[in-house]
Amino acid sequence: MAERKLLVLFGSQTGTAQDTAERIGREATRRHLRCRVEALDSCDVANLIHEPLVVFVCATTGQGDPPDNMKMFWRFLFRKNLPPGSLCQLDYAVLGLGDSSYPKFNFVAKKLHKRVLQLGGNPLLPVALGDDQHDLGPDAVVDPWLLALWDKIFALYPLPPGLEIISPDVRLPPKYTLHYLPEDSPQPEGDLLQSTAPRAVPSELHPFAARVVSNQRVTAQSHFQDVRLMEFDVTGSGITFGAGDVVMIQPQNCPEDVQQFCQLLCLDPDRRFVLKPTESGTSLPPLLPQPCTIRHLVTHYLDISCVPRRSFFELLSYFSTNELEREKLQEFSSAQGQEELYSYCNRPRRTTLEALWDFPHTTCAIPADYLLDLIPGIRPRAFSIASSLLAHPDRIQILMAVVQYKTRLSKPRRGLCSTWLASLSPEQGDVQVPLWVKKGGMKFPADPATPVIMIGPGTGVAPFRAAIQERVAQGRRGNCLFFGCRQKSKDFYCQAEWEELVTKGFLTLFTAFSRDQEEKVYVQHRILENRRLVWELLSSGNAHVYLAG
Repeated sequence: MAERKLLVLFGSQTGTAQDTAERIGREATRRHLRCRVEALDSCDVANLIHEPLVVFVCATTGQGDPPDNMKMFWRFLFRKNLPPGSLCQLDYAVLGLGDSSYPKFNFVAKKLHKRVLQLGGNPLLPVALGDDQHDLGPDAVVDPWLLALWDKIFALYPLPPGLEIISPDVRLPPKYTLHYLPEDSPQPEGDLLQSTAPRAVPSELHPFAARVVSNQRVTAQSHFQDVRLMEFDVTGSGITFGAGDVVMIQPQNCPEDVQQFCQLLCLDPDRRFVLKPTESGTSLPPLLPQPCTIRHLVTHYLDISCVPRRSFFELLSYFSTNELEREKLQEFSSAQGQEELYSYCNRPRRTTLEALWDFPHTTCAIPADYLLDLIPGIRPRAFSIASSLLAHPDRIQILMAVVQYKTRLSKPRRGLCSTWLASLSPEQGDVQVPLWVKKGGMKFPADPATPVIMIGPGTGVAPFRAAIQERVAQGRRGNCLFFGCRQKSKDFYCQAEWEELVTKGFLTLFTAFSRDQEEKVYVQHRILENRRLVWELLSSGNAHVYLAG
């Protein structure tokens, strides 16, 4: 009888596709299939020709682009020299997660399905197109599609005699187990977050610990929004970048939240442990030192401030000793309870930590072994780089609005990364931030004679500051910037810098201060007023136009 094994591969940007892939993995385990769940770029693509059964779960980002963790796979799959029948042994299914308010809805999933078919793969089902815009979210498509998928897989790989599907009432084993070290075992030398000597160019798996050089508020104290211009020292990192590129920053949880989480779950933050995978072949989470303290795990790894997903409540329900709490958790994880879950979690942006407060009996019964199954890892945040290496060698600057807003919950919502970064001060000593650089979507013209029209209201001006610094350093003059904000006196970022460049003849600047007069004036009004100049630059100058929000 053929070996019953399944490979689930995901391409995920925000974590939804990964969450869905892991759900499929759990359902496969209940059906006694040997199952691996991996990011597309973590799997060896050349081995696909030996896989009998693969489910692809992929999101679409931007303008129909593949997520970051499937970009290498994507390039390989569309190579012209792949033989047409190379995947003829493969039974496969593709599940797409997208948003129908975008023109290229589920573009990646559709294209992937078609390409695997071209290479000889045998589709078990039509491609599924999950939609964020649906009242019940992507699950409206995912739930029925999965039922159909298991029927197809069971037709090919029936359950071995004597085995039954593991009931949903039975809790599956955790992915890892925590082995606590004796309290008197020797401590490792120094801090866990050491800036290791760079082996290669910094990346998500090997971030560079950059020193914070400055952290300056660039809005008036009386302005409602706190915006920072921050500078990081990347000397010795090997990092290079150009205008339009992006810096990725790995944030951490604040000490108060970490302390609260440990108290709620009755965990000793200073307790040290090593992680062991439950099944051989499961890799350990990257960036977690071994051995590790509970405090380090919660501070740097567990995303306790994210809005929890349906799978969180499903797993939580297994630990519940309290009948009322268990019923509520089961409702939140059922297909029927999704509207109620949305209004409990997503609408008010309730965090994982706050949800745990609401289920106190269950929370104190969570076994530590399940922490990494229950709570996803903290994701890096992307910022447009707001400086040029030609103007500021060995430095990266960002222009960052500190995220804070109100929902119906009494406590204001705060952005994890921007709140943490805003709290850092170089006066506190050697403050370090783990970061790496990624190519951005903006390419500025190579020809020095080509003028550029840049439209950057608010912090959207960040990539244009990098571009203008770079172009001025190269002696290029055709720089036209439309900048908009509320009030000249309160949030006119980099005012002195722009005005100096205007004086020197390097910049043509148009500003729109929406609240400085009776009627609101925005950048589009300034573009209209200067339509002759704009048209002239476009028609005879072949100008490139860039827009950032």
